[in-house]
Amino acid sequence: QVQLVESGGGLVQAGDSLRLTCVGSGRTFGDYAMAWFRQAPGKDREFVAEINWNGVRTDYAVSVKGRFTISRDSAGNTVYLQMNSLRAEDTAVYTCAVSAISEITAGASVYDYWGLGTQVTVSS
Repeated sequence: QVQLVESGGGLVQAGDSLRLTCVGSGRTFGDYAMAWFRQAPGKDREFVAEINWNGVRTDYAVSVKGRFTISRDSAGNTVYLQMNSLRAEDTAVYTCAVSAISEITAGASVYDYWGLGTQVTVSS
């Protein structure tokens, strides 16, 4: 059974940093692309960042590029999202996901397993 568990969310002030962690089990995650998405209250879920199987290729939403960094550990089962210079508009539930393939295709990657998410709240 594939499971993804996120942690690291919290309440911070604008300008602060947070590091989110997602740990996967039930699959050899090192073979697959992984990603972070977020959903703010009353809004659709949106893509944040993704990383390919070996961490060499990444892609980011325009709104977070230059502030957020996605990475994964050498075993591949853990993916991180370092979030710097947080803004009030970054407030959302952040969820990680794993793909069925190893590479990413900007704007077209497909993810088939999702975690439950971790809440990030940024006060202005």
